[in-house]
Amino acid sequence: MIRRVSTAFDLISTALAVPAGLAGSYLGLLSVLASSPKPRPGDTSLRFTFVVPAHNESLSIAHTVHSLAGVDYPCDQMRILVVADNCTDDTADVARGAGADVLVRTNQAQRGKGYALALAFAQLLDPGPDAALPDAVVGVDAVVVVDADTVVSSNILQAFAAALRDGEQVLQATYRVANHDATWRTSLMAVAFTCIHDVRSIGRERLGLSTGLRGNGMCFSMEALRLVPHHAASLVEDVEHGLDLANAGIRVAFVHEATVEAEMPERAEESASQRDRWERGRSKLKRERLPGLVRKAVAQRDPVLADLAVDLAIAPLARLSMFLGVGLLTSAIGRVWIGRWPRALWPTLAGLLGLVGHVGVGWQKSGTGIAGVRALFHVPGYILWKLRLRPNGSSGAEKGLVKSSPDAEEWVRTKRNSELASTQRTDR
Repeated sequence: MIRRVSTAFDLISTALAVPAGLAGSYLGLLSVLASSPKPRPGDTSLRFTFVVPAHNESLSIAHTVHSLAGVDYPCDQMRILVVADNCTDDTADVARGAGADVLVRTNQAQRGKGYALALAFAQLLDPGPDAALPDAVVGVDAVVVVDADTVVSSNILQAFAAALRDGEQVLQATYRVANHDATWRTSLMAVAFTCIHDVRSIGRERLGLSTGLRGNGMCFSMEALRLVPHHAASLVEDVEHGLDLANAGIRVAFVHEATVEAEMPERAEESASQRDRWERGRSKLKRERLPGLVRKAVAQRDPVLADLAVDLAIAPLARLSMFLGVGLLTSAIGRVWIGRWPRALWPTLAGLLGLVGHVGVGWQKSGTGIAGVRALFHVPGYILWKLRLRPNGSSGAEKGLVKSSPDAEEWVRTKRNSELASTQRTDR
């Protein structure tokens, strides 16, 4: 009887350990491939429009527009279009004052970044006689999407133009945390961002796969927008549209030398809202799209689709760390109980080795230095904090989510650090 129980324990613990072990090993493989690629020679032959979706961003939009206007690119080859989406402040006026063209959108039933992008793209593709767009932003070769609280590298358009010239259709820049040295939380986020947006993307690019879209610093050729119109409006519309592109045979190429930086929340309250929003959206997309994506990848033997399925299935780093930690603890219990190490130990150790290597490369590339090392010591507490975000399936309204229609879930934008600082000064 005891032998049967120990055998069952061995088999069950191993079966549970294998998925996390494979995930960690996959991340380790990408990390091995993550040496920075050689940048392409810059190009200035194409015409671009920056599209900036904005909802009540009057405090940050001018800074972003000035950053875009200051890129190293011919002025007559680029335009800036801010989509003021259901704003109740003076975002549109501030953006115009900073030098941007503005498209005002008002639709209380359909609110959010995905809808704003869909409107801008549709009008850029087919302005028509009644279009609300200025003539200056029409007739471009490609569109670059930048969030309203972002600073871009001066070479971003030259780097994108070079990649488009080489035949790519959809591009993703490196997405980094601007305020990585503000708190341990932002330092930890900077390491995680580098792991996800930089290390993984370089590895996937070297393998000829699709890096996926990251929401900020995305570039679309007009041909790609015609082939795959933007209809994604979920909480993770970037990931959703990246899957739509892959299903149409278009991969997202990674342009490492182009960068965008945005601030991340410094306080737990705002960070909780943001993390919950991202993970709710990703979990929903996983339920809806992962089975079909796996079937199509297998049927077509398509490595790009297979990789996107793996990327969608992999748990966030904090959760994956927890799974592997539980696997290690279970193996130790098995060692005491059945008198030998269970087979679950080996996939767990492989996954841990890959994950440690992945985080190590991410820390090295993040530029956070000793602050990043100190932030990593907060990981156990951060995992426990994340586990408390959604106790008993807490409602979306409690975490910053509202219903814009019976069938849609949208997010309330996370408060910027500058807004919180302004509020604190006012309260004194």
